[in-house]
Amino acid sequence: MTAITFLKAFLVGGGICLAGQIIINFTHLTNGKILVLFLVIGAILEGFGIYGKLIDFAGAGASVPICGFGSALVRGAVDAAKEEGAYGALKGGLAACATGVSVAIVSGYAVSVFFRPKTKKK
Repeated sequence: MTAITFLKAFLVGGGICLAGQIIINFTHLTNGKILVLFLVIGAILEGFGIYGKLIDFAGAGASVPICGFGSALVRGAVDAAKEEGAYGALKGGLAACATGVSVAIVSGYAVSVFFRPKTKKK
């Protein structure tokens, strides 16, 4: 890998984070709503064939943020729909993201076993 690969990933990933920070600073949207917004934006851009090109350009800088997850859901659904029709469209997105979701669930459980969650004092 070259330094330009890392630079492209950093700039695109940083740009996505910058957009999120601007939304946080200038709106009253909650973090959950911003997450859903980015996921839907990634899904819509993938539907139009734009986000895949961004992933090809920036690699992990575009695929790791939550909008990359939305893109993967749509890509999986479209690919499976081409092979299996409507049933494939329903299961393809979940199949494409099953590994990531499984790792998130297992990691979250492991962290909850080893650490005691505490509520913030107001």
